[in-house]
Amino acid sequence: MSEPPSSRLLGHRGFVLFWVADGVSNLGTFVSGLAVQLLLIETLGADQQEVGLVRSAQWLPYLLFGLLAGVLVDRVRRKPLLVGADALSAVLFGGVGVLALTGHLSVGLLAAVVFVVGSASMVSSAANQSYLPSLVPAPLLPVANARLHQTYTAAQSVGPLVAGLLVRALSAPVAVLVDALSYAVSAVVVAGIRDGEREPDRPASPSASRRQVLAELREGAAWVYRHETLRPYAISLHTWFLGNGLVGTLLVFFATTELGLGPVAVGLVLAVAGVSGVVGAGLAPRLGDRFGVGPVMVASQWLSPIGFALLLLAQPGPSALLWPVVANLVVGLGMGAGDPLGLSHRTTVTPDRLRGRMNATIRSFNWGTLAVAAPLAGWLATSFGNRSAIAAGIVVLAVSAVVLTASPVRRVRTTAAPGEHTEQ
Repeated sequence: MSEPPSSRLLGHRGFVLFWVADGVSNLGTFVSGLAVQLLLIETLGADQQEVGLVRSAQWLPYLLFGLLAGVLVDRVRRKPLLVGADALSAVLFGGVGVLALTGHLSVGLLAAVVFVVGSASMVSSAANQSYLPSLVPAPLLPVANARLHQTYTAAQSVGPLVAGLLVRALSAPVAVLVDALSYAVSAVVVAGIRDGEREPDRPASPSASRRQVLAELREGAAWVYRHETLRPYAISLHTWFLGNGLVGTLLVFFATTELGLGPVAVGLVLAVAGVSGVVGAGLAPRLGDRFGVGPVMVASQWLSPIGFALLLLAQPGPSALLWPVVANLVVGLGMGAGDPLGLSHRTTVTPDRLRGRMNATIRSFNWGTLAVAAPLAGWLATSFGNRSAIAAGIVVLAVSAVVLTASPVRRVRTTAAPGEHTEQ
């Protein structure tokens, strides 16, 4: 009997260290994700538009520099980028925590800091997804992505609860300092990976390098938006991030100011998406084998608008927590089941020399849409109310699901190595 894929993964020491570092960093990220929003709302007294401004600053680098980050990732070794981005984020979030504790933090200064952190995260994200194939063989990528996504969603479930408890017991700045520590630990662990990474091809001279940048940008974008299945997959994802950005920008504000939930309760609302996401990610490889990668991706996409629609049923009072929890359980299940399969498909159909630009192209527009969605959500909420703005996000999420449903992605049955036929 052959060894199970999960057991074979543990034999790759580089992947194990990468997995640990990713999990630690994600835990801190979800702690600070809620802590920063509570810091804005409760400590700095921010309204919806100011919350949207800070969230926009976090994701604006993806719109401005995301495609260039893809070129960078394809030209240099990826591990040093991961270590450097983590180290820089540790220093910057440490500074935010100290400034907040000493009373010197403002909304504008926080927006500037998260812009720089977002720039580091942008480079790290492109390098992260492109570095993984050098740590595990292609047949193990679906399982590796599933395990990483399970860890991500586990951090998603634990992080907000930890943040809520830290904010209640200590303060939001202390919770942000926890994220700074997690980035530092991640940098040290990734630096310890010894697995070989092939040296990328580089232009012959600086002048040739500058001339090739535009050509390389075009090549990466063309690969994504001319590919039969990557094109609709990417467009659907961009639309999903726009809708999710509208809802996500307002969720904590809606829960605290309109439903009257405290930090720990809000942490629970955000945490349950991680719980169901762990379940979904665990099921993803088997669901993909049983029903096909494409059908599972399509079905999973529909769970976001269905789940978030339940938020509109929530009312202040004893049952205020019920519908937000149920909504996030449904959304988390869909993300957990669909995301690992989508990541594996896009990685395996893309040659290694293009993976950095492919990932950067998709992620730039994914996360870049949040730079638009966040201030738009703030404006919609102040103009028409929180519920109307959330409803607009749900409509956009439904459009995303329609795009994927009507595309060739629904016929994709399995992931395949670059150059292999992936559809039936």
